[in-house]
Amino acid sequence: MTQITLNLPDEVYRRAEHLAQLVSRDVVDVLTEALALSLLPIVPQHTDSSTPTPVATLSDEEVLALTELQLEPDLDRQLSELLERQQAGTLNDAERPHLAALMQGYQEKLLLKAQALREAVQRGLRNNLES
Repeated sequence: MTQITLNLPDEVYRRAEHLAQLVSRDVVDVLTEALALSLLPIVPQHTDSSTPTPVATLSDEEVLALTELQLEPDLDRQLSELLERQQAGTLNDAERPHLAALMQGYQEKLLLKAQALREAVQRGLRNNLES
């Protein structure tokens, strides 16, 4: 584990501290988990590196698998529920970081799926989507 020092805006720290109190955890653990969730890798990685593998370098099978990429059912349900709560104005401060992390993951998967679809069409593995 790497130890670092961060300067956070006061409001961000207050929200993390509040969430930590709500869930009876240390604020450092809450912040560490929030960062880890927001930076989860979604692209297959080289075994000898922590950097994502570019879609263009993946095998045909891997590219096709990514064209079917979807949010896991449990995460999809959580995202839907949190979005409904946000729209209804009932989302609390403790839920906001989780919603942000889920939205980021969803958007990254959507982008990855689009890149994979483009690559699959270029390789002739899938028909052009406009056809």
